[in-house]
Amino acid sequence: MNTSPNTWFVTGASKGLGLALVKALLAHGQNVAATSRTRASLESIQTEGKAGQLLPLEVDLSDADSVQRAVDATVTRFGRLDVLVNNAGYGQQGTLEAMSDAEVRRNFEINVFAPINVLRQALPHMRRQRSGHVINIASIVGFQGGYAGWGSYVATKFALAGLTETLAAETAELGIKATVVYPGPVRTDFLSSGSLMLAARSIADYTEAQASLDLHLDSLAGQQAGDPERLALLIMQAAAVEKPPLHLFAGRIACHLAQQKMNTVTADLDAWRAASMATDFAA
Repeated sequence: MNTSPNTWFVTGASKGLGLALVKALLAHGQNVAATSRTRASLESIQTEGKAGQLLPLEVDLSDADSVQRAVDATVTRFGRLDVLVNNAGYGQQGTLEAMSDAEVRRNFEINVFAPINVLRQALPHMRRQRSGHVINIASIVGFQGGYAGWGSYVATKFALAGLTETLAAETAELGIKATVVYPGPVRTDFLSSGSLMLAARSIADYTEAQASLDLHLDSLAGQQAGDPERLALLIMQAAAVEKPPLHLFAGRIACHLAQQKMNTVTADLDAWRAASMATDFAA
């Protein structure tokens, strides 16, 4: 693995995958700008790494000015910005009929528009360097979305995946790479009461959605198969190679569900190919 001192900008760095990634980066001698909503939440990593490696930043990711100050401070401190990791986000549970407009919009604000805010500020520096790598942390639900009761969260992660594909097409000529990461269930506090948002309203008829919520909270929480420290190393590995993947699946569950989705799409495509092609104008 390449351990030359690159500069990483990691959002959502105070817990979960973000915290594991920052610790791994510092242990490998990288420079890290770590963001969170409060500086105090970053205290646990203040003593990690060597002096001068870590720049803890209090950032409101929904505020463009706050993001700009953070990115500018990173470049001022380290001289460049090599890898951006859009990791911050949260899960919103609730059926599409039951969720309020405010609940859905807030989920998109943090999971989609906040990464766009960061991209707008980071890309000019990468463009001037003619180098850089954007890594957007989605979820396997951003590729295989068949989960009752998770429509808002699924939609935000599909949006982030599509955004990454477009970004890769736009920035390839500038030497900037892009990767979307699709982790399966990772053993973090994602399903804790402080991280997971539940819709204020529920509708009793949607029994599958309630069963999915119960499964996640009662059976999956604390038992997720994914190891955040190993996932952090996978992300670092992908950032260190000359040709990183555009799509990076993480964990057995993610790989299985991705293959299942591709098989389903292929079956639909084959079954309806003739009818689909017949919708074109006659040659």
